[in-house]
Amino acid sequence: MYKFKLYQYSIAASICLAAVSCKAPAPEVSTASKPVPESFGYAKTQDTTSTSAIAWKDFFKDKNLTDLIDVALKNNQELNITLQEIEIAKNDIRIRKGAYLPTVGVRAGAGVEKVGRYTSQGAGDATTEIKPGKETPDPLGDFTIAAYANWEVDIWKKLRNSKKAAVTRYLATVEGKNFVVTNLIAEIADNYYELLALDSQLDIVKQNIQLQTNALEIVKVQKEAARATELAVQKFQAEVLTSKSMEFDILQKIKEAENRINFLLGRYPQEIKREKTNFTDLVPATVNSGIPSQLLQNRPDVKQAELELTAAKLDVKVARAEFYPSLDISAAVGVQAFNPSYLFTFPESILYSLAGDLAAPLINRNAIKAEFSSANARQLQALYNYDRTILNAYLEVSNQLSKIDNLQKGYDLKSQQVDALNKSIDVSNDLFKSARVDYFEVLMTQRDALEAKLELIDTKKEQLNATVHIYRNLGGGWK
Repeated sequence: MYKFKLYQYSIAASICLAAVSCKAPAPEVSTASKPVPESFGYAKTQDTTSTSAIAWKDFFKDKNLTDLIDVALKNNQELNITLQEIEIAKNDIRIRKGAYLPTVGVRAGAGVEKVGRYTSQGAGDATTEIKPGKETPDPLGDFTIAAYANWEVDIWKKLRNSKKAAVTRYLATVEGKNFVVTNLIAEIADNYYELLALDSQLDIVKQNIQLQTNALEIVKVQKEAARATELAVQKFQAEVLTSKSMEFDILQKIKEAENRINFLLGRYPQEIKREKTNFTDLVPATVNSGIPSQLLQNRPDVKQAELELTAAKLDVKVARAEFYPSLDISAAVGVQAFNPSYLFTFPESILYSLAGDLAAPLINRNAIKAEFSSANARQLQALYNYDRTILNAYLEVSNQLSKIDNLQKGYDLKSQQVDALNKSIDVSNDLFKSARVDYFEVLMTQRDALEAKLELIDTKKEQLNATVHIYRNLGGGWK
Protein backbone atom coordinates (compact mmCIF):
# COMPACT_ATOMS: atom_id res chain seq x y z
CA MET A 1 0.00 0.00 0.00
CA TYR A 2 2.80 2.38 0.89
CA LYS A 3 4.59 1.65 -2.40
CA PHE A 4 1.40 2.30 -4.38
CA LYS A 5 0.91 5.71 -2.76
CA LEU A 6 4.55 6.57 -3.37
CA TYR A 7 4.06 5.65 -7.00
CA GLN A 8 0.99 7.92 -7.24
CA TYR A 9 2.85 10.80 -5.62
CA SER A 10 5.75 10.35 -8.01
CA ILE A 11 3.44 10.51 -11.01
CA ALA A 12 1.74 13.64 -9.66
CA ALA A 13 5.09 15.33 -8.99
CA SER A 14 6.31 14.49 -12.47
CA ILE A 15 3.18 15.98 -14.03
CA CYS A 16 3.61 19.16 -11.97
CA LEU A 17 7.26 19.44 -12.95
CA ALA A 18 6.38 18.93 -16.61
CA ALA A 19 3.71 21.64 -16.40
CA VAL A 20 6.17 24.04 -14.78
CA SER A 21 8.82 23.22 -17.34
CA CYS A 22 6.45 24.04 -20.21
CA LYS A 23 5.80 27.53 -18.88
CA ALA A 24 7.71 29.98 -21.11
CA PRO A 25 8.80 33.48 -20.07
CA ALA A 26 7.12 36.39 -21.77
CA PRO A 27 9.20 38.46 -24.22
CA GLU A 28 10.14 41.99 -23.28
CA VAL A 29 7.77 44.63 -24.57
CA SER A 30 9.71 47.14 -26.63
CA THR A 31 8.89 50.80 -26.65
CA ALA A 32 6.95 52.15 -29.62
CA SER A 33 8.86 53.97 -32.33
CA LYS A 34 8.54 57.73 -32.53
CA PRO A 35 6.38 58.95 -35.42
CA VAL A 36 8.11 60.49 -38.41
CA PRO A 37 7.61 64.30 -38.69
CA GLU A 38 5.09 65.53 -41.23
CA SER A 39 7.63 67.53 -43.22
CA PHE A 40 11.37 67.97 -43.73
CA GLY A 41 11.33 71.61 -42.70
CA TYR A 42 9.28 74.18 -40.92
CA ALA A 43 6.77 74.54 -43.75
CA LYS A 44 4.28 71.68 -43.83
CA THR A 45 3.46 70.21 -47.21
CA GLN A 46 1.19 67.42 -48.40
CA ASP A 47 2.85 67.06 -51.81
CA THR A 48 3.55 63.34 -52.18
CA THR A 49 5.53 63.71 -55.42
CA SER A 50 8.97 62.25 -54.79
CA THR A 51 12.00 62.27 -57.07
CA SER A 52 12.83 58.77 -55.80
CA ALA A 53 10.14 57.35 -58.10
CA ILE A 54 12.22 58.30 -61.16
CA ALA A 55 14.36 55.49 -62.57
CA TRP A 56 18.07 56.28 -62.56
CA LYS A 57 18.29 56.07 -66.37
CA ASP A 58 15.74 58.89 -66.56
CA PHE A 59 17.22 60.91 -63.69
CA PHE A 60 20.71 61.16 -65.21
CA LYS A 61 20.67 62.80 -68.64
CA ASP A 62 24.36 62.35 -69.47
CA LYS A 63 24.73 59.34 -71.78
CA ASN A 64 28.37 58.80 -70.78
CA LEU A 65 27.38 58.65 -67.10
CA THR A 66 24.56 56.17 -67.66
CA ASP A 67 26.90 53.96 -69.70
CA LEU A 68 29.35 53.91 -66.78
CA ILE A 69 26.57 52.96 -64.36
CA ASP A 70 25.47 50.13 -66.65
CA VAL A 71 28.97 48.66 -66.60
CA ALA A 72 29.23 49.02 -62.82
CA LEU A 73 25.94 47.19 -62.21
CA LYS A 74 27.41 44.20 -64.04
CA ASN A 75 31.01 44.21 -62.80
CA ASN A 76 31.18 45.89 -59.38
CA GLN A 77 32.68 43.42 -56.89
CA GLU A 78 30.82 44.69 -53.83
CA LEU A 79 27.49 44.34 -55.63
CA ASN A 80 28.38 40.82 -56.78
CA ILE A 81 29.28 39.89 -53.20
CA THR A 82 25.88 41.15 -52.08
CA LEU A 83 24.17 39.07 -54.78
CA GLN A 84 25.83 35.95 -53.34
CA GLU A 85 24.46 36.88 -49.92
CA ILE A 86 21.00 36.77 -51.50
CA GLU A 87 21.71 33.26 -52.80
CA ILE A 88 22.85 32.19 -49.32
CA ALA A 89 19.64 33.56 -47.79
CA LYS A 90 17.58 31.79 -50.48
CA ASN A 91 19.25 28.47 -49.63
CA ASP A 92 18.54 29.06 -45.94
CA ILE A 93 14.82 29.17 -46.81
CA ARG A 94 15.12 25.72 -48.36
CA ILE A 95 16.82 24.43 -45.23
CA ARG A 96 14.11 25.83 -42.96
CA LYS A 97 11.36 24.56 -45.23
CA GLY A 98 12.81 21.06 -45.17
CA ALA A 99 12.93 21.10 -41.37
CA TYR A 100 9.16 20.91 -40.92
CA LEU A 101 8.63 18.36 -43.69
CA PRO A 102 9.09 14.62 -43.01
CA THR A 103 12.58 13.27 -43.57
CA VAL A 104 12.29 10.18 -45.79
CA GLY A 105 15.14 7.92 -46.76
CA VAL A 106 16.13 4.42 -47.84
CA ARG A 107 18.81 2.34 -46.25
CA ALA A 108 20.33 -1.04 -46.99
CA GLY A 109 22.61 -2.86 -44.61
CA ALA A 110 24.43 -6.13 -44.06
CA GLY A 111 26.05 -7.45 -40.94
CA VAL A 112 26.93 -10.49 -38.87
CA GLU A 113 26.63 -11.10 -35.15
CA LYS A 114 28.16 -13.77 -32.90
CA VAL A 115 26.79 -13.82 -29.37
CA GLY A 116 27.96 -15.89 -26.44
CA ARG A 117 26.39 -19.32 -26.04
CA TYR A 118 25.72 -18.75 -22.37
CA THR A 119 23.59 -15.64 -22.83
CA SER A 120 19.84 -15.34 -23.08
CA GLN A 121 20.02 -14.62 -26.81
CA GLY A 122 22.62 -17.31 -27.46
CA ALA A 123 20.69 -19.90 -25.51
CA GLY A 124 17.47 -18.97 -27.27
CA ASP A 125 19.04 -19.12 -30.72
CA ALA A 126 20.57 -22.52 -29.96
CA THR A 127 17.16 -24.00 -29.17
CA THR A 128 15.32 -22.38 -32.06
CA GLU A 129 14.87 -24.02 -35.43
CA ILE A 130 14.38 -21.87 -38.52
CA LYS A 131 12.73 -24.85 -40.19
CA PRO A 132 12.16 -28.36 -38.86
CA GLY A 133 15.57 -29.88 -38.51
CA LYS A 134 17.40 -26.60 -39.39
CA GLU A 135 18.95 -24.70 -36.52
CA THR A 136 19.50 -20.93 -36.29
CA PRO A 137 22.79 -20.01 -38.01
CA ASP A 138 25.74 -19.18 -35.78
CA PRO A 139 27.07 -16.58 -36.39
CA LEU A 140 23.80 -14.90 -37.36
CA GLY A 141 23.68 -12.71 -40.45
CA ASP A 142 21.54 -9.61 -40.81
CA PHE A 143 20.47 -8.17 -44.16
CA THR A 144 18.06 -5.26 -44.35
CA ILE A 145 16.42 -3.09 -47.01
CA ALA A 146 14.02 -0.53 -45.59
CA ALA A 147 12.49 2.90 -46.03
CA TYR A 148 12.28 5.15 -43.01
CA ALA A 149 10.72 8.50 -42.12
CA ASN A 150 11.08 10.95 -39.27
CA TRP A 151 8.80 13.91 -38.67
CA GLU A 152 8.67 16.54 -35.98
CA VAL A 153 5.04 17.66 -35.73
CA ASP A 154 5.09 21.46 -35.67
CA ILE A 155 2.60 21.88 -32.82
CA TRP A 156 3.77 25.30 -31.66
CA LYS A 157 4.65 26.68 -35.13
CA LYS A 158 8.31 26.68 -34.17
CA LEU A 159 9.47 25.35 -37.53
CA ARG A 160 7.05 27.46 -39.56
CA ASN A 161 8.12 30.62 -37.75
CA SER A 162 11.72 29.66 -38.37
CA LYS A 163 10.98 29.40 -42.08
CA LYS A 164 9.14 32.74 -42.04
CA ALA A 165 12.17 34.32 -40.39
CA ALA A 166 14.40 32.90 -43.13
CA VAL A 167 12.06 34.24 -45.84
CA THR A 168 12.04 37.65 -44.17
CA ARG A 169 15.83 37.72 -43.98
CA TYR A 170 15.99 36.78 -47.65
CA LEU A 171 13.80 39.79 -48.46
CA ALA A 172 16.07 41.90 -46.23
CA THR A 173 19.12 40.85 -48.28
CA VAL A 174 17.28 41.89 -51.44
CA GLU A 175 16.71 45.33 -49.92
CA GLY A 176 20.35 45.33 -48.86
CA LYS A 177 21.31 44.75 -52.48
CA ASN A 178 19.09 47.66 -53.53
CA PHE A 179 20.81 49.86 -50.95
CA VAL A 180 24.22 48.88 -52.35
CA VAL A 181 22.96 49.78 -55.85
CA THR A 182 21.77 53.25 -54.76
CA ASN A 183 25.10 54.00 -53.09
CA LEU A 184 27.07 52.63 -56.04
CA ILE A 185 25.20 54.81 -58.53
CA ALA A 186 25.60 57.88 -56.33
CA GLU A 187 29.33 57.23 -55.89
CA ILE A 188 29.87 56.89 -59.65
CA ALA A 189 27.94 60.12 -60.30
CA ASP A 190 29.94 61.94 -57.60
CA ASN A 191 33.25 60.94 -59.14
CA TYR A 192 32.03 61.64 -62.67
CA TYR A 193 31.01 65.19 -61.77
CA GLU A 194 34.28 65.65 -59.95
CA LEU A 195 36.06 64.59 -63.14
CA LEU A 196 34.13 67.14 -65.18
CA ALA A 197 34.90 69.80 -62.57
CA LEU A 198 38.63 69.01 -62.72
CA ASP A 199 38.56 69.24 -66.51
CA SER A 200 37.01 72.67 -66.24
CA GLN A 201 39.50 73.77 -63.59
CA LEU A 202 42.35 72.55 -65.78
CA ASP A 203 41.07 74.72 -68.65
CA ILE A 204 40.82 77.73 -66.33
CA VAL A 205 44.38 77.23 -65.08
CA LYS A 206 45.67 76.94 -68.66
CA GLN A 207 43.87 80.15 -69.60
CA ASN A 208 45.32 81.81 -66.54
CA ILE A 209 48.84 80.65 -67.49
CA GLN A 210 48.39 82.23 -70.91
CA LEU A 211 47.15 85.44 -69.31
CA GLN A 212 50.07 85.54 -66.89
CA THR A 213 52.53 84.76 -69.67
CA ASN A 214 51.23 87.72 -71.66
CA ALA A 215 51.56 89.95 -68.59
CA LEU A 216 55.11 88.67 -68.11
CA GLU A 217 56.04 89.66 -71.65
CA ILE A 218 54.62 93.15 -71.05
CA VAL A 219 56.68 93.52 -67.89
CA LYS A 220 59.82 92.48 -69.73
CA VAL A 221 59.16 95.11 -72.39
CA GLN A 222 58.52 97.72 -69.70
CA LYS A 223 61.75 96.78 -67.98
CA GLU A 224 63.67 97.36 -71.20
CA ALA A 225 61.98 100.74 -71.39
CA ALA A 226 62.97 101.41 -67.76
CA ARG A 227 59.31 101.52 -66.72
CA ALA A 228 59.52 98.35 -64.59
CA THR A 229 62.10 96.62 -62.44
CA GLU A 230 63.66 93.17 -62.34
CA LEU A 231 61.62 92.52 -59.20
CA ALA A 232 58.39 92.86 -61.20
CA VAL A 233 59.73 90.45 -63.84
CA GLN A 234 60.64 87.83 -61.24
CA LYS A 235 57.29 88.19 -59.47
CA PHE A 236 55.39 87.58 -62.71
CA GLN A 237 57.72 84.69 -63.55
CA ALA A 238 57.06 83.09 -60.15
CA GLU A 239 53.30 83.46 -60.66
CA VAL A 240 53.50 81.66 -64.01
CA LEU A 241 55.48 78.81 -62.44
CA THR A 242 52.94 78.53 -59.61
CA SER A 243 50.09 78.16 -62.08
CA LYS A 244 52.02 75.56 -64.09
CA SER A 245 52.59 73.59 -60.88
CA MET A 246 48.85 73.80 -60.17
CA GLU A 247 48.21 72.37 -63.63
CA PHE A 248 50.13 69.18 -62.79
CA ASP A 249 48.32 68.88 -59.45
CA ILE A 250 44.99 68.92 -61.27
CA LEU A 251 46.24 66.35 -63.81
CA GLN A 252 47.08 64.02 -60.91
CA LYS A 253 43.62 64.52 -59.40
CA ILE A 254 42.06 63.71 -62.78
CA LYS A 255 44.03 60.46 -62.93
CA GLU A 256 42.92 59.50 -59.43
CA ALA A 257 39.27 60.33 -60.17
CA GLU A 258 39.37 58.18 -63.32
CA ASN A 259 40.85 55.28 -61.37
CA ARG A 260 38.20 55.57 -58.65
CA ILE A 261 35.56 55.22 -61.34
CA ASN A 262 37.42 52.31 -62.95
CA PHE A 263 37.56 50.58 -59.57
CA LEU A 264 33.80 50.96 -59.12
CA LEU A 265 33.37 49.52 -62.61
CA GLY A 266 35.58 46.55 -61.75
CA ARG A 267 38.15 47.18 -64.47
CA TYR A 268 41.78 48.20 -64.81
CA PRO A 269 42.75 51.85 -65.51
CA GLN A 270 41.52 53.37 -68.73
CA GLU A 271 40.32 56.75 -69.86
CA ILE A 272 36.81 57.72 -68.82
CA LYS A 273 34.74 58.87 -71.77
CA ARG A 274 33.19 62.31 -71.20
CA GLU A 275 32.19 65.38 -73.17
CA LYS A 276 34.14 68.65 -73.03
CA THR A 277 31.40 71.08 -72.01
CA ASN A 278 31.18 74.29 -70.05
CA PHE A 279 30.82 72.88 -66.57
CA THR A 280 29.14 75.96 -65.14
CA ASP A 281 26.35 75.62 -67.70
CA LEU A 282 25.21 72.30 -66.20
CA VAL A 283 21.87 72.68 -64.42
CA PRO A 284 21.12 70.41 -61.41
CA ALA A 285 17.94 68.36 -61.71
CA THR A 286 14.82 69.62 -59.98
CA VAL A 287 14.14 67.67 -56.78
CA ASN A 288 10.77 66.92 -55.16
CA SER A 289 11.19 65.58 -51.65
CA GLY A 290 7.65 64.34 -51.07
CA ILE A 291 6.70 63.69 -47.44
CA PRO A 292 8.92 62.04 -44.79
CA SER A 293 6.67 59.00 -44.32
CA GLN A 294 7.47 57.95 -47.91
CA LEU A 295 11.00 57.14 -46.77
CA LEU A 296 9.56 54.02 -45.09
CA GLN A 297 8.53 52.65 -48.49
CA ASN A 298 11.23 54.12 -50.74
CA ARG A 299 14.53 53.75 -48.91
CA PRO A 300 15.99 50.23 -49.17
CA ASP A 301 17.93 50.53 -45.90
CA VAL A 302 14.74 51.44 -43.98
CA LYS A 303 12.87 48.50 -45.52
CA GLN A 304 15.82 46.23 -44.77
CA ALA A 305 15.84 47.31 -41.12
CA GLU A 306 12.08 46.74 -40.91
CA LEU A 307 12.38 43.22 -42.33
CA GLU A 308 15.23 42.40 -39.96
CA LEU A 309 13.05 43.56 -37.07
CA THR A 310 10.23 41.26 -38.25
CA ALA A 311 12.67 38.35 -38.50
CA ALA A 312 13.98 39.06 -34.99
CA LYS A 313 10.43 38.94 -33.61
CA LEU A 314 9.90 35.56 -35.28
CA ASP A 315 13.16 34.33 -33.73
CA VAL A 316 11.75 35.18 -30.30
CA LYS A 317 8.68 33.03 -31.04
CA VAL A 318 10.92 30.18 -32.16
CA ALA A 319 13.03 30.42 -29.00
CA ARG A 320 9.89 30.59 -26.83
CA ALA A 321 8.50 27.44 -28.45
CA GLU A 322 11.55 25.51 -27.20
CA PHE A 323 10.00 25.56 -23.71
CA TYR A 324 7.03 23.47 -24.93
CA PRO A 325 6.93 19.71 -25.57
CA SER A 326 7.90 18.47 -29.02
CA LEU A 327 6.25 15.54 -30.79
CA ASP A 328 8.41 13.35 -33.02
CA ILE A 329 6.98 10.55 -35.14
CA SER A 330 9.18 7.91 -36.72
CA ALA A 331 8.27 5.02 -39.00
CA ALA A 332 10.01 2.35 -41.04
CA VAL A 333 9.00 -0.42 -43.43
CA GLY A 334 11.11 -2.93 -45.32
CA VAL A 335 12.45 -6.44 -45.40
CA GLN A 336 14.98 -8.13 -43.12
CA ALA A 337 16.46 -11.62 -42.99
CA PHE A 338 19.59 -13.47 -41.84
CA ASN A 339 20.12 -14.74 -45.40
CA PRO A 340 19.79 -12.67 -48.60
CA SER A 341 17.76 -15.45 -50.22
CA TYR A 342 15.02 -14.95 -47.61
CA LEU A 343 14.76 -11.14 -48.01
CA PHE A 344 11.73 -11.32 -50.27
CA THR A 345 9.99 -14.18 -48.53
CA PHE A 346 6.66 -12.67 -47.53
CA PRO A 347 5.29 -12.11 -44.99
CA GLU A 348 8.08 -13.58 -42.82
CA SER A 349 10.76 -11.03 -43.91
CA ILE A 350 8.60 -7.91 -43.60
CA LEU A 351 9.52 -5.39 -40.90
CA TYR A 352 7.72 -2.23 -39.91
CA SER A 353 7.69 0.18 -37.02
CA LEU A 354 5.75 3.24 -35.92
CA ALA A 355 6.59 5.32 -32.86
CA GLY A 356 5.66 8.65 -31.37
CA ASP A 357 7.88 10.52 -28.96
CA LEU A 358 6.62 13.41 -26.82
CA ALA A 359 9.45 15.18 -25.00
CA ALA A 360 9.61 18.35 -22.94
CA PRO A 361 12.55 20.04 -21.17
CA LEU A 362 12.33 19.28 -17.47
CA ILE A 363 15.55 19.91 -15.57
CA ASN A 364 18.23 21.59 -17.70
CA ARG A 365 16.42 24.67 -19.04
CA ASN A 366 19.28 27.14 -18.65
CA ALA A 367 20.42 26.77 -22.24
CA ILE A 368 16.87 27.35 -23.52
CA LYS A 369 16.48 30.38 -21.26
CA ALA A 370 19.78 31.78 -22.47
CA GLU A 371 18.82 31.37 -26.12
CA PHE A 372 15.44 32.99 -25.45
CA SER A 373 17.11 35.93 -23.70
CA SER A 374 19.55 36.32 -26.59
CA ALA A 375 16.72 36.26 -29.15
CA ASN A 376 14.86 38.85 -27.10
CA ALA A 377 17.95 41.06 -26.93
CA ARG A 378 18.47 40.73 -30.69
CA GLN A 379 14.86 41.79 -31.19
CA LEU A 380 15.45 44.97 -29.16
CA GLN A 381 18.66 45.59 -31.11
CA ALA A 382 16.72 45.30 -34.36
CA LEU A 383 14.12 47.76 -33.07
CA TYR A 384 16.74 50.32 -32.07
CA ASN A 385 18.47 49.84 -35.43
CA TYR A 386 15.15 50.41 -37.21
CA ASP A 387 14.54 53.65 -35.29
CA ARG A 388 18.10 54.79 -35.93
CA THR A 389 17.83 54.05 -39.65
CA ILE A 390 14.63 56.10 -39.96
CA LEU A 391 16.14 58.98 -38.00
CA ASN A 392 19.29 58.90 -40.13
CA ALA A 393 17.24 58.86 -43.34
CA TYR A 394 15.19 61.86 -42.24
CA LEU A 395 18.26 63.87 -41.19
CA GLU A 396 20.12 63.06 -44.43
CA VAL A 397 17.24 64.36 -46.53
CA SER A 398 16.82 67.42 -44.31
CA ASN A 399 20.53 68.24 -44.56
CA GLN A 400 20.63 67.87 -48.33
CA LEU A 401 17.52 70.00 -48.87
CA SER A 402 19.11 72.76 -46.80
CA LYS A 403 22.42 72.32 -48.62
CA ILE A 404 20.80 72.61 -52.07
CA ASP A 405 19.14 75.87 -51.06
CA ASN A 406 22.29 77.37 -49.54
CA LEU A 407 24.52 76.24 -52.41
CA GLN A 408 22.27 77.95 -54.92
CA LYS A 409 22.47 81.23 -53.00
CA GLY A 410 26.23 80.86 -52.63
CA TYR A 411 26.65 80.04 -56.33
CA ASP A 412 24.76 83.16 -57.39
CA LEU A 413 27.01 85.37 -55.24
CA LYS A 414 30.15 83.56 -56.39
CA SER A 415 29.13 84.10 -60.03
CA GLN A 416 28.81 87.83 -59.42
CA GLN A 417 32.25 87.81 -57.78
CA VAL A 418 33.82 86.08 -60.79
CA ASP A 419 32.21 88.56 -63.20
CA ALA A 420 33.53 91.49 -61.15
CA LEU A 421 37.05 90.01 -61.00
CA ASN A 422 37.09 89.30 -64.75
CA LYS A 423 36.34 92.95 -65.38
CA SER A 424 38.98 93.99 -62.85
CA ILE A 425 41.62 91.98 -64.75
CA ASP A 426 40.99 93.95 -67.94
CA VAL A 427 40.99 97.22 -66.01
CA SER A 428 44.19 96.40 -64.11
CA ASN A 429 45.99 95.42 -67.33
CA ASP A 430 45.02 98.68 -69.03
CA LEU A 431 46.09 100.71 -66.01
CA PHE A 432 49.34 98.77 -65.73
CA LYS A 433 50.20 99.46 -69.39
CA SER A 434 49.73 103.16 -68.72
CA ALA A 435 51.76 102.92 -65.50
CA ARG A 436 48.83 104.03 -63.38
CA VAL A 437 49.01 100.91 -61.11
CA ASP A 438 52.00 98.82 -60.11
CA TYR A 439 52.59 95.15 -60.92
CA PHE A 440 51.53 94.01 -57.42
CA GLU A 441 47.91 95.04 -58.00
CA VAL A 442 47.86 93.21 -61.31
CA LEU A 443 49.23 90.04 -59.71
CA MET A 444 46.74 90.14 -56.86
CA THR A 445 43.84 90.75 -59.22
CA GLN A 446 44.81 87.76 -61.39
CA ARG A 447 45.31 85.56 -58.34
CA ASP A 448 41.95 86.52 -56.84
CA ALA A 449 40.20 85.90 -60.15
CA LEU A 450 41.78 82.43 -60.48
CA GLU A 451 40.78 81.44 -56.96
CA ALA A 452 37.24 82.71 -57.47
CA LYS A 453 36.85 80.77 -60.73
CA LEU A 454 38.12 77.55 -59.15
CA GLU A 455 35.78 78.05 -56.19
CA LEU A 456 32.87 78.62 -58.57
CA ILE A 457 33.61 75.27 -60.22
CA ASP A 458 33.76 73.59 -56.80
CA THR A 459 30.41 75.11 -55.86
CA LYS A 460 28.84 73.87 -59.08
CA LYS A 461 30.23 70.39 -58.41
CA GLU A 462 28.77 70.46 -54.89
CA GLN A 463 25.41 71.49 -56.35
CA LEU A 464 25.39 68.53 -58.74
CA ASN A 465 26.56 66.15 -56.00
CA ALA A 466 23.91 67.46 -53.60
CA THR A 467 21.26 66.64 -56.20
CA VAL A 468 22.66 63.13 -56.54
CA HIS A 469 22.71 62.70 -52.76
CA ILE A 470 19.14 63.88 -52.25
CA TYR A 471 18.04 61.46 -54.98
CA ARG A 472 19.83 58.66 -53.13
CA ASN A 473 18.62 59.76 -49.68
CA LEU A 474 15.00 59.83 -50.84
CA GLY A 475 15.38 56.20 -51.88
CA GLY A 476 15.98 56.60 -55.61
CA GLY A 477 18.50 54.80 -57.77
CA TRP A 478 17.71 51.11 -57.35
CA LYS A 479 14.77 50.93 -59.76
